[in-house]
Amino acid sequence: MNEAPGLVARTFGRLAMAFFGWLYRLYSRASLLGDREFFDVTDFPWVPAVEADWKKVRAELDALLPYAADMPNFQDISKEQKALSQDDGWKTFFFYAYGIRAKANCRRCPETAKLLKTIPGMKTAFFSVFAPGKELPPHRGPYKGVLRLHLALLVPEPADQCGIRVGSQTRHWEEGRVMIFDDTFEHEAWNRTDGVRVVLFVDMMRPMRFPANVLNQMATWLIALSPFVLGNLGSYSRWEKRFEAAVNQKAAAN
Repeated sequence: MNEAPGLVARTFGRLAMAFFGWLYRLYSRASLLGDREFFDVTDFPWVPAVEADWKKVRAELDALLPYAADMPNFQDISKEQKALSQDDGWKTFFFYAYGIRAKANCRRCPETAKLLKTIPGMKTAFFSVFAPGKELPPHRGPYKGVLRLHLALLVPEPADQCGIRVGSQTRHWEEGRVMIFDDTFEHEAWNRTDGVRVVLFVDMMRPMRFPANVLNQMATWLIALSPFVLGNLGSYSRWEKRFEAAVNQKAAAN
């Protein structure tokens, strides 16, 4: 039996792991804000403006929530998420995916789209909707070149039963407040309440020194063109059309 294909695959895998290990060490050293689990939001001077406009985003979310059942589950768009979620408890409403714009959703939520443009290096953004009782198991993000931002829009009571652990630290969302963290640390999230939890979920470029920042720009551009992203665009497009049809049908019925 010819073992060459398996040997090539194993060799490629080892080389890829070695490359990304080197890349992540470079990113950690070049990070302008250090390498930590959660970041101090005061290091991001644009955060107060984002928090000041949160109620405009919440109003657009409130208009969408009656149609939450028609939103795609995350794993419906990205099959890679099936390892994290296989039920209907994690709904999404996308605005951007690695810089690729969801035009219909941005038109439907103009204030949210306007706010997203004020976040430097914004690459991916969506409403992340956790149903009552939804929990995500411990996992790690795939790419250290971005930081993750959550703007809490809807946090059910009791708020201390709705939270996220990143590494050794646990935080709880507060409506209208931003948290920023590195999702390559092991993390998990939960909504152990009877209500729905929603955050505006954003991945943005990690602030880094030259030349790591240039390398990061190139890497994220390649990711946007990869099968990992482009391969999911067809699924997203179908769900976007399905959502629009469901909203229009319900509006006509009323």
